[in-house]
Amino acid sequence: MPMSHILGAPAPPLRERLTVPVLALGGSLMAVMQTAVVPLLPDLPRLTGSSPAAVSWMVTSTLLAGAVLTPVLGRAGDMYGKRRVLLLALALMTAGSMVCAVTSDIRLLIAARALQGSAASVVPLSISLLRDELPPARSGSAVALMSSTVGIGAALGLPLAAAIVQYANWHVMFWVTSALGAIGLALARWAVRESPVRNPGRFDAVGAIGLSIGLICLLLAISQGGDWGWTSPAVLGLTGAMVIVLAAWCRHQMRARNPLVDLRLAARPRVALPHLAALFTGFAFYANSLVTAQLLQAPAETGYGLDLSILQTGLCMLPGGLIMLCVSPISARISAARGAKTALAAGAAVIAAGYAVRIADSEQLWLIIAGSAVLSAGTALAYSALPTLIIESVPAHQTASVNGVNVLLRTIGQATCSAAVAAVLTHHTMSLGGTAVPTLHGYLLAFGMAGTVAVLAFALALVIPRHRDPAGGARQRIRSAAPAAVEAVEER
Repeated sequence: MPMSHILGAPAPPLRERLTVPVLALGGSLMAVMQTAVVPLLPDLPRLTGSSPAAVSWMVTSTLLAGAVLTPVLGRAGDMYGKRRVLLLALALMTAGSMVCAVTSDIRLLIAARALQGSAASVVPLSISLLRDELPPARSGSAVALMSSTVGIGAALGLPLAAAIVQYANWHVMFWVTSALGAIGLALARWAVRESPVRNPGRFDAVGAIGLSIGLICLLLAISQGGDWGWTSPAVLGLTGAMVIVLAAWCRHQMRARNPLVDLRLAARPRVALPHLAALFTGFAFYANSLVTAQLLQAPAETGYGLDLSILQTGLCMLPGGLIMLCVSPISARISAARGAKTALAAGAAVIAAGYAVRIADSEQLWLIIAGSAVLSAGTALAYSALPTLIIESVPAHQTASVNGVNVLLRTIGQATCSAAVAAVLTHHTMSLGGTAVPTLHGYLLAFGMAGTVAVLAFALALVIPRHRDPAGGARQRIRSAAPAAVEAVEER
């Protein structure tokens, strides 16, 4: 409960009503920023005078920065104030977009996209703020909406970016996202209040550096393995370095007084299993995003392609974002009535069903859109349930950091899916005008692989221990929010 309510001076009603929409806007903008560059990728080598390999780093740098900074900024939010760190992440995101708007230098563009990667922490920080500031009756639906903003923003951002790129100079797109980012930052500064819940202590700089190095090695090996060769010295060296660094990092975390990530807490089944489910769900959902756009834009000469433009493709994917917006409140109701593990299991099952539809027929436009819509509904159910499982299982003062780790594992799942889908499609090609293009069989294999992972996520959800809120639950939440105050009362 907000401190102002405890003192009997509630915040202005308008700001209180707008807190959830403003935070949801921030999460959607983060997804828009990540997606907006996709329509540009084929033309960026010509526009920037650089190689396709260099241009690919505009995506890779965002992925790496987001993966590294999400747990770090989550921990910083728990320590120094979630609103403060949220505003910093939104400011960095907007600054990165502004740099992209004024330059064509690929080195600056890659650096600016890395800045935008910091916005990946917006969702876990916002979820933690919602837990601290909203009453239980409202927090469930608000957290569910916040979790779905990643898909909503991506679905809305692709057609927006495609339309701007098709009808205007490519820098205009970044000016538009800069303006949207500035608006989101200003609204967040006005509408979002700081949470009084803190977890004070010394920031674990050694842990942050170790985790950053380990994650960079891991994600570089995953994202570049297809280009460099999975058995190349670079990939093998990165993999070995990752194992050594993360092993040393785990040892340090177990000994640190104020660890960046509480591994003892993370090892509990009610925390570890949702983290693993996030990894599988991220993998399962991402194949649809990767493959659907390629299918829709494939030449008609392939026998399966629909030869759509980027803008038409974005519009076909738009219903998925709208469905996620509608389904997230349903996930909150399922979590409240049956438990978050039931919502997660239902989401994973629906994702698997969506891939069954895609495997049955991926040549007719209406069935492609319908299958993608089913997948979006399942993703909304699963993604909305994951933070609820975390919130039920960890102290309030660790919500941002633990949710940051959960988002990190989703990111690793997506990166792994990208590499796996690329490997499948590379090995199943046909020649079209002298160019190798994926076969329909390759796409169906990718769907089957993702559907299998969704089934694994479903099975995992079933074994997550159910949440039990004993009579002392309220007491424990108060202890988590203000441990020193409770101990002082008990001493009396």
